[in-house]
Amino acid sequence: MLKANGALISARDVSLSHGNRQILDHVNVDVRTGEIVTLIGPNGAGKSTLVKVMLGLEKPDSGTVIRQEGLRIGYVPQRFPVTNHVPLSVRRLMTLTMSADDDALRRALHATEAGHLIDARMAHLSGGELQRVLLARALLRDPQLLVLDEPVQAVDFYGEVRLYELISKIRKDQGCGILMVSHDLHMVMAESDHVVCLNAHVCCEGGPGTVQRDPEFAKLFGPAAARMIGAYQHHHDHSHDGPHDHHHHGPGHKH
Repeated sequence: MLKANGALISARDVSLSHGNRQILDHVNVDVRTGEIVTLIGPNGAGKSTLVKVMLGLEKPDSGTVIRQEGLRIGYVPQRFPVTNHVPLSVRRLMTLTMSADDDALRRALHATEAGHLIDARMAHLSGGELQRVLLARALLRDPQLLVLDEPVQAVDFYGEVRLYELISKIRKDQGCGILMVSHDLHMVMAESDHVVCLNAHVCCEGGPGTVQRDPEFAKLFGPAAARMIGAYQHHHDHSHDGPHDHHHHGPGHKH
């Protein structure tokens, strides 16, 4: 059973260097059930490396990663090689590393609005279609934690909006925790519960409003970014029910 207040996964005081370069410097991050936690930061800030450390794909020099026992994780990596030379269908890709019957495949694809793509060739998919298929593949594991590294790459603006709405819907429907890496600041602020701004160390973190007002955020992304996000956030809250209306996570939502 999941513990109501326990983190699904926690990085505790995690540090990692490559040669003389400090990639991660005493980083702490928690992801809880039903929560979207987003890592933001400039290129080379260590975001993808932190994700790999938390998933156990890379070993930190010091610090620990604590995962809830038996934690089921669905992972969509930043780069997924799709080559035109291998005639791989969506159905085949979905079952490359795990077996699943047709019903399970269709349910997962339906959850990411990609049901019509089950027999499509991977090489023929648009950027948005590819991301929805990869999300469906991650959902096949019935994950308690979904890890998305730059899920909106190679997707146009409309596709980005749809993808973030879909990620938010998956969180509500599946009740999983989500750890997401993103460069897309205004979208991230709209959908996240907790934002961690990383530049080797955690520069600032908290609810979207808290991070947006933090001088460290303005230092990393410039004051214009903070103003733009403020305007976007205001618009977003008025054009929907509000991003967290259906979310019941206690502390950390007072923003």
